[in-house]
Amino acid sequence: MGKRLTLVLGGARSGKSAHARRLAGERGSSILFVATAEPCDEEMAERIARHRAERPEGWRTLEAPADVALAIEREAGTSDLVLLDCISVLAGNIYSREESFEAAERRLERELDLLLEVHERSAAEWIIVSNEVGMGVVPAYPLGRAFRDGLGRAHQRLASRADEAYLIVAGLAMRLK
Repeated sequence: MGKRLTLVLGGARSGKSAHARRLAGERGSSILFVATAEPCDEEMAERIARHRAERPEGWRTLEAPADVALAIEREAGTSDLVLLDCISVLAGNIYSREESFEAAERRLERELDLLLEVHERSAAEWIIVSNEVGMGVVPAYPLGRAFRDGLGRAHQRLASRADEAYLIVAGLAMRLK
């Protein structure tokens, strides 16, 4: 199929990753799974281990907590499908490393620019997963608000470029586009 871009959004434990894996399994034969999480503590290391165990054998895994687009371009090779899980963790990595909210948002925008450029150059279909964080209460602290706002803008941008988009709630997929 190639060139199709699918965005899968949902809250924590909504089933978004499972939905994305299911789509990937149906659509791809040579799949590159791109993980953005870092094992920064024991609980996160356990989450990463669970996610690894859920991936089908035969899928290649690329762990890229930063500079994801360039890593995908280097490693995609003959993959016919790239599954990127997830943008919200990538955004968290960026916001935790930058000196200001403005710098973090600019870096996230640059990363999205590069991801979309690499997708355009790629022959593979892409599925991108992210946490929808804009449906809850307004965070009480500035970093939370900056993160939510930056991620919301990133989602709008990805959705505008996506060929299809899903919102996952309670394990149920609602096709948005």
